Amino acid sequence: MSGYVTTGPILLPMLAMMLLTFVVWVYMYVLRIGHIVRQRIHPQKLTTPDKVGALIPEPVSYPAYNFRNLLELPVLFYALCLLLYVTGLADAWDMVAAWVFVALRVVHSAIHCTVNVVKYRFYAYFASALVLWAMLAYVVLRIALA
Repeated sequence: MSGYVTTGPILLPMLAMMLLTFVVWVYMYVLRIGHIVRQRIHPQKLTTPDKVGALIPEPVSYPAYNFRNLLELPVLFYALCLLLYVTGLADAWDMVAAWVFVALRVVHSAIHCTVNVVKYRFYAYFASALVLWAMLAYVVLRIALA
């Protein structure tokens, strides 16, 4: 794409991903603590993932699974955004790709935390991963060719 944008805006999609992670974290605890209180489960009975799995229904754990997922590929996204910010390489294509990545991760989280239809969740995940790999390739090419 033509023309560089000021580097500051590339931090906005990164902050949006952090906000998504926070929202999923809050939702995870609202569901879990609500279930624990309603079922009168003593917290000490939840000392290991196996015990949690036995006492907490799968749908209540969906946000926890998504929270862990938000700390996987998005870590590379954060690193790329910071690299683009520090180097001043962020251009219009980077901005569009970053926001598309965030939008797809929002869709993925919404599916994963609620209905958890694997097929649709996978489509959102895979599409976001492709956007991320394209972002990485574009950055690598620009740095390699500089």
